[in-house]
Amino acid sequence: MALVELRRVVKDYLSDGEKVRALDGVSLCVASAELVALVGRSGCGKSTLLNLAGAMDFPTSGQVLIDGNATSGANEEQLTQLRRDKVGFVFQSFQLLHTLSAVENVELPLLLAGRNNARESALSRLRSVALDGLEHRLPHQLSGGQMQRVAIARALVNSPKVLLADEPTGNLDTATGNVILELLLRLTREQGTATLIATHSAEAAAIADVLVTLRDGKVAYIQRK
Repeated sequence: MALVELRRVVKDYLSDGEKVRALDGVSLCVASAELVALVGRSGCGKSTLLNLAGAMDFPTSGQVLIDGNATSGANEEQLTQLRRDKVGFVFQSFQLLHTLSAVENVELPLLLAGRNNARESALSRLRSVALDGLEHRLPHQLSGGQMQRVAIARALVNSPKVLLADEPTGNLDTATGNVILELLLRLTREQGTATLIATHSAEAAAIADVLVTLRDGKVAYIQRK
């Protein structure tokens, strides 16, 4: 069963009073334990698609489903719960809170959700991304690759069914980026997440189970490996 599904999705924006079509009839499914890479030129609709897949934005027409739940028509409480329980986000710029340690960054979503054993769960997630012994370091005391591992641990701490990553290796050198991609692939398999990556990286495209090329807001072609 698809954990993320887009059905003939259209997304329009207004720019200087003019309608801009960011996505034009896109249909896509991402299954459990599957890593899908979105590729294409800047402005082709990759980030828009990620935002729709994470219920951070909503289609002008068509339907987006996350683990069988349609995002359009849900109230704010339902959307908050859907994002919190079903979706994890990884950003190019890490988006860590610089006054919090690694473990505090990872446990924050659990604390906000009122979960028990937040510290224990956060430490376990940090171990899963090979950051044992670095849990009390602040972000500025970590390398770029280590900060991205913290961000991945934070994204997965709630055991989401869907993992979305927007240029996760964009701020990293090639060698470090490859380590992060291998980590994302391993965790996708182990956790059974549906992972969707927007990327310009040839390395990310190479490891993906499915390569989706977007052009002018449309799916140009899909390559399954």
